[in-house]
Amino acid sequence: MIKLEEVHKKYWVYPAIKDITLSLEIGRIFGIIGENGSGKSTLLRLMAGLLKPTKGVITINGEVASRQTRKHVAYLSDQDYYFPYFTIEELIQYYHSQFSDFDSIKAKSIIDFLSLEPTAKIGHLSKGNRGRVKMVMTLSRNAPFLILDEPFSGLDPMVRKSILQGLIQFVDLSRQSVILTTHELKEVESVLDVAIVLKEGKLMGRKPVEQIREEQKMSILEWMENLYQEERESMKA
Repeated sequence: MIKLEEVHKKYWVYPAIKDITLSLEIGRIFGIIGENGSGKSTLLRLMAGLLKPTKGVITINGEVASRQTRKHVAYLSDQDYYFPYFTIEELIQYYHSQFSDFDSIKAKSIIDFLSLEPTAKIGHLSKGNRGRVKMVMTLSRNAPFLILDEPFSGLDPMVRKSILQGLIQFVDLSRQSVILTTHELKEVESVLDVAIVLKEGKLMGRKPVEQIREEQKMSILEWMENLYQEERESMKA
């Protein structure tokens, strides 16, 4: 489990995350949603141990988040940072040498599923195929928490569909969880178990997606907009 207790993060004097308390358990696909600048990427980087909170505590499976807890997390950045002269095969070999939980056989299965050419150089791939490669490298780690920052950003609908199908097929929810941010809410809503809404660094709500649909008769986008509207009205009162 990932637990955040009154976590606050400042960049200089700007508060990016404001006193968030939250628990994320194994066996769920969590969607962290919110408008631009709401703190989604910062929250993921805190969970991944890439940033330290200004105050508060984050624990991952009982350990305080740090470089040492990164073994519990596979993090997919929204940045494209792979060596362009590597082939996909060479990238798999590199990841296998760096991460003890990296499953090369699983990686090759995902490559086949996503119709990637193992001998293709990273620098020669289209943006869509580089997005697929990033997903291969993340899903092939047997870490308890897969943290995906905008995995569908800038990709065309067919690529997004194939990546989403890969996410469903190759994640073992009996011992893993997925935590992702995305603006493609309509496309991912069907696979999300829990929606978490942020606004200006604050936690606005957390609710099972099924409950949002069945009890409130809303999509997750409508639910998010409703929470935003309620806050605006409370500030006017």
